[in-house]
Amino acid sequence: LKPVQRRILHSMWDMEDGRYNKVANIIGHSMKYHPHGDASIGDALVQLGQKDLLIDMQGNWGNIYTGDSAAASRYIEARLSKFALDVVFNPKTTDWQLSYDGRNKEPITLPVKFPLLLAQGVEGIAVGLACKILPHNFIELIEASIDSLRGKKVNLIPDFPTGGIADFSKYNEGLRGGRVRIRAKIEKKDKKTLIITEIPFGTNTSSLIDTILAANDKGKIKIKKVEDNTAANVEILIQLHSDSYEDMDKTIDALYAFTACEVSIAPNACVIIDDKPCFMSVNDILKYNSQYTKDLLKKELEIRKSELEEEWHFSSLIKIFIEKRIYRDIEECTTWESVIAAIDLGLKPYKKKFKREITREDIVGLTEIKIKRISKYDVKAQDEKIKGLEEQLKEVAHHLANLRTYTITWYKDLLKKYGKGRERKTEIGSFEQVNAAEVIMSNLKLYVNREEGFAGSGMRKDEFLCECSNLDDIIVFRGDGTMIVTKVDEKKYVGKDIRHIALYKKTEVGPVYNMIYQDGKGGNTMIKRFTVGGTTRDKEYVLTKGKEGSKVLWFSLSNEKDAETVRAILRPKPKLRITQIDVDFNDTEVKGRGAIGNILTKNAVNRVTKLKDGPAEPKMVQTSLIDDKPSPKVSKVAIKATVTKKAKETKKVAAKSSKKIPATKKTDVKKKGSKPSKKAKPLKEEKAVTMEWD
Repeated sequence: LKPVQRRILHSMWDMEDGRYNKVANIIGHSMKYHPHGDASIGDALVQLGQKDLLIDMQGNWGNIYTGDSAAASRYIEARLSKFALDVVFNPKTTDWQLSYDGRNKEPITLPVKFPLLLAQGVEGIAVGLACKILPHNFIELIEASIDSLRGKKVNLIPDFPTGGIADFSKYNEGLRGGRVRIRAKIEKKDKKTLIITEIPFGTNTSSLIDTILAANDKGKIKIKKVEDNTAANVEILIQLHSDSYEDMDKTIDALYAFTACEVSIAPNACVIIDDKPCFMSVNDILKYNSQYTKDLLKKELEIRKSELEEEWHFSSLIKIFIEKRIYRDIEECTTWESVIAAIDLGLKPYKKKFKREITREDIVGLTEIKIKRISKYDVKAQDEKIKGLEEQLKEVAHHLANLRTYTITWYKDLLKKYGKGRERKTEIGSFEQVNAAEVIMSNLKLYVNREEGFAGSGMRKDEFLCECSNLDDIIVFRGDGTMIVTKVDEKKYVGKDIRHIALYKKTEVGPVYNMIYQDGKGGNTMIKRFTVGGTTRDKEYVLTKGKEGSKVLWFSLSNEKDAETVRAILRPKPKLRITQIDVDFNDTEVKGRGAIGNILTKNAVNRVTKLKDGPAEPKMVQTSLIDDKPSPKVSKVAIKATVTKKAKETKKVAAKSSKKIPATKKTDVKKKGSKPSKKAKPLKEEKAVTMEWD
């Protein structure tokens, strides 16, 4: 606990009478221990109450979902919860110190028999140190504490009061360097509406709606209306724009990418042990707390044992003092010392029955017994009382001998008593990072001025290229054989002599670029095919050998196997027999952008023209077994004529074939034991069917 939290709880324990107290009174009482203003104490008390664990609240204490603040301290009331009274306080095991003004005593630490730090979570900052421990589930903490005491391995995962879906794959046990991603739970209500039913930890509905509206204003998402119907449960209705109806999943991804529907939290578990800061994992903190609870329970049992022994000791003294009528020995004594000596002498024969020595204080206690009690002394009741004390002592001794089992049983009783209604709220999931460039709406148009070398979204008078967003990159190839990738801007200089400009998608498989260039002034003509690969934004890449005066003669893009065929027309010169070269780019191997290419010719090329496009990929067509078009109707006369004609042709063929077959060979001779062959049905004419499947 932080000091202010500990002092508030101690003040509430001071005031505890089973009834609610005004928060204003609690704040005033806490100022006896906390040397700061009432505002800081009031805020800390409200935050402690909203965690719904240690404080039983009454009135308007605010709303963790909407971010609404609590009512004024004079209107709301509070008292300690039953859980806090059972777990947090025990004056017998508490170490005390004087308050800041020396008038009162306050606890150095409260003897909490529960991993309260992990249950509530905490965030704070100090000189050179920061701490962020996420809240964990009540039931899971108790079960993990039991496993820790049994020597089993534990693995704690946070649970947030606001619910949501969280990816804990990089939680790193709450240590520095870990990260937790939490998403709101978004569902499709109908074709036009999305509904948010749970929000990420650390946000509220007001801040979440503000981020949604801001993303809409920037054109990153398109929505029509947002309604907040949150009360006891979160309910935010998002009515979509007509442009977003078709792909609602893309809109949901855009909400995760551009709004607070997804947040990332970096935990940093830092605690103070022996007055020193210590970085520990949440699993180690739990083990420490489990051992601390065990030690506290041991301390409580030892105190209880000593109390029972004292009670048994004095009860036995009273029994002997009254039953053996030792009190009559003091009737003739005239001094106080003689009274003490007489009682001590009377007890001497029975001293061996006691577990410890009989002291002067014990004898003084016997002299303070009233005559009324002696006259109404019940021997049987006293025997039963002593017997009960002995049984309790045996039970305490058994618990001390089996301390681990006793601690586990204590945790189980705690779970049974207070675990109802504290089930996990946050769903454990695993999701990939949403690529913002893929889900953003295309809210801009890209224009280009090839002569002046400018491109951007604000140049509406120039050549329209395509639709884009402000997260997109563009790739530009220039006539001097250089390439650049840059971000879309309102107006940006990208270089003159633009040969090709387009949007550049890193995640997509890029096209194959075909290029013929002259290597410097009067140099060889080179041919290359390449893919771009990984790039750095605003860095200029040279696609030629880098000689001064290099220029691109032909540039195009295609797939790997459907490149075009071009003709390079050479510059005329004496004794030049071949004046043109036909080049099929498909014959050139595709390499990386850094490859210099192959020599096409050592002669100067005048120009390059396209001969034909590359081979088109055959279309995948799925044909039907049944003709879509009905077969044309044929008249009965035509059918009859056709059948007669076919019959005559069949007879002629049969006559010719019978002449060719020798008489000695009989084809219809049956084999022994063979079944008589059935008459085969005449085959119908069928069209050949070709099927191609995706």
